[in-house]
Amino acid sequence: MLCLHSSTGALVDRALDSGATYNPYGRIMRTTAARVVAATISAVLTVVLTACGGTSAPADRQLVVGVSTSPSSLDPTTADGAAISQALLYNVYETLVKINDTGDIVPLLAKEWSVSPDGTSYTFELQPRATFASGAPVDSHAVIASLQRIIDDPAVLPILKKKMEPVSSMTAVDADTVQVQLNQPSNSWLFDIAERAGIIMDPNSHANAASQPQGSGPFRLDNWTQGDEIKLVRNSSYWGTGTKLAGITFRKYADPNAMNAAMLSGELDIISNVAAPEALSQFSDKRFTVLEGTSTGEIILAYNHASPALSNLQVRQAINYAIDRKALRDSVWAGKGELIGSMVAPTDPWYQDLSGEYPYDPAKARELLAASGITDLNLRLRIPTLPYAPGAASYITSQLAEVGITATVDQLEFPATWVQTVMVERNYDMTIISHTESRDIANFANPGYYWNYNNTAVQESIAAANVAPTTAERDQLMAQAAKLISDDAAADFLWLLPNLVVTTSDVTGVGANAVSLSFDMTAAAAPPK
Repeated sequence: MLCLHSSTGALVDRALDSGATYNPYGRIMRTTAARVVAATISAVLTVVLTACGGTSAPADRQLVVGVSTSPSSLDPTTADGAAISQALLYNVYETLVKINDTGDIVPLLAKEWSVSPDGTSYTFELQPRATFASGAPVDSHAVIASLQRIIDDPAVLPILKKKMEPVSSMTAVDADTVQVQLNQPSNSWLFDIAERAGIIMDPNSHANAASQPQGSGPFRLDNWTQGDEIKLVRNSSYWGTGTKLAGITFRKYADPNAMNAAMLSGELDIISNVAAPEALSQFSDKRFTVLEGTSTGEIILAYNHASPALSNLQVRQAINYAIDRKALRDSVWAGKGELIGSMVAPTDPWYQDLSGEYPYDPAKARELLAASGITDLNLRLRIPTLPYAPGAASYITSQLAEVGITATVDQLEFPATWVQTVMVERNYDMTIISHTESRDIANFANPGYYWNYNNTAVQESIAAANVAPTTAERDQLMAQAAKLISDDAAADFLWLLPNLVVTTSDVTGVGANAVSLSFDMTAAAAPPK
């Protein structure tokens, strides 16, 4: 007799997908024929799985993943720092839709969705079998409670509240159907809720989310040792196709060379992103697989526009001309990663190559600095203790000194001290940081963000792009905003962080690209040792 190693629900979803059609905006519509096929398959599988006595057990392997940072909280909606979402997004916490390895929006807790012709009403059909790890159902009321929390809870990060501003109301049509009404069309909202703004939490866990995350994903939290590691284990009651792993442990290494050594000695199964890329050749033998992909992590020299000197365009332009970004990247990151000229990754549909807008020109930098009338310029460069930042800071301070600018470097422990000092208190002039969230150019349209950048033309272009009736018009307006940001020297865009992953050769299912905040392990597999 044939026994199937998959859940009935997952196969039904594949049947639905076989009859799916897509409109020009990528919104999923289902055909009646597909539903009939799915219903037939569901009935057959119920008999087959019952006769087989259930599905076969997955392989029992706990993978250990080396990471460069560790979170100070496990609630990605109230605490900044990519390390939280890296470990928990999609693995523990799920969203209605997710961003896959190629940057496309695909179903997750919502098996399908539709959008009204005017783009203001979204109807999500939920997976009827979805449950949280506690066993509570992921129904329409739970979904609305999570999304409403983003809007109402004062502890939620302002950047996430901003993403939910288009929402005017939410309605539980029935247990498995949620309707969200927007106050105007938004080309960014669906993408935004595929990450932190759209995380669906068990309603009973909101108060303890900082230490006890309760999601609906294929893994659940087993143990968290702050500053050291996060251990996830298989969610044995997962509603979908379960993980083939016993679990994942995300282990922090402050020293990238120590992380490489741990990989070479067999202590690690995966390095999530090589933080010493000059050492990649160590993993060239058959024991390892090296994945070299792209990310959305723009490493920028960020300016505090509330700083009197940096509110001056000529000073900002002088700094941009003073830094040889190619030589900087080659020196600090072994030549890995693309050069960029604005807050846009090449995977964004409105990308244009602006990397040559401020070529290395120390003479031009001195000329602009003199024209600004600002002398004896001394700026506080407050950087996080992240692998790329100290080396980049050393290189940048040297080049700035050559044009008459003094930069005093102060290293701040990341994430807690850096987030508090730079993002919350705005107590800095410049910093070096990789912004990893997808399509985060919109932060330059938010005067309340920690850069204190306020450019009406940028705000108008991004706002118009969000309601543009066609993708072509949206992309044109977004490209226009990116050019305005570059021309205004709103920051110095250093390089795009590459995604350099090393796995042992027996590990499969790890994506090469990092186009969302998640280090997505939901498809990973490895044989037992």
